Amino acid sequence: MKIPVTPSETPLRVLLVDETFERAALLKHALQEAGCRIAAHVSASADLPGLVAELKPDLIILDTESPDRDTLENLCIIRRDQPRPIVMFTHDDDSDKIRAAIRAGVSAYVVDGLKSERLRPIMDVAIARFNEFQAMRADLEKAESQLSERKDVERAKGILMKQRGWSEDQAYQALRKAAMDKGSRLADVARQLVEITELLG
Repeated sequence: MKIPVTPSETPLRVLLVDETFERAALLKHALQEAGCRIAAHVSASADLPGLVAELKPDLIILDTESPDRDTLENLCIIRRDQPRPIVMFTHDDDSDKIRAAIRAGVSAYVVDGLKSERLRPIMDVAIARFNEFQAMRADLEKAESQLSERKDVERAKGILMKQRGWSEDQAYQALRKAAMDKGSRLADVARQLVEITELLG
């Protein structure tokens, strides 16, 4: 999921998490001034993963004195299942809390710095960091998948070489032909052969 950094015709939809009415009112005004739309305003005790699944906000903003364990666990679930850029405004500058928040998926951790004119740049930085992280994660997952597929092909070739007495090239060509005949990917055919061989012992 890639979030646009620059403002467009469609305003950013923000899930606002704030316990304090006065601070929330200031944040809402600042968000509206920045061209955003409030998807919902809830407390930290709400079912944040459920709300993100339901509302599909573009951005999550949390305003809290200090991030508690339950909130960080909810953010971990969001990062795992439906990642979103997250901005956290807080008064807690404890380095352990900052590290825990970043690990939980917070893109921007801002201590004692909530000013209307700074809100949009902070959001843009958080979105840019989020998009960069998502791209890096996608590249890593792709590389891991390619490595796993190569291992499956090598194992499948080894099985055919052992069972049929074929050379490595003969085994590869047999796998390739089977993939073409089935209209499947070479890696998928190789994985099926490995799984069947393991099943049969």
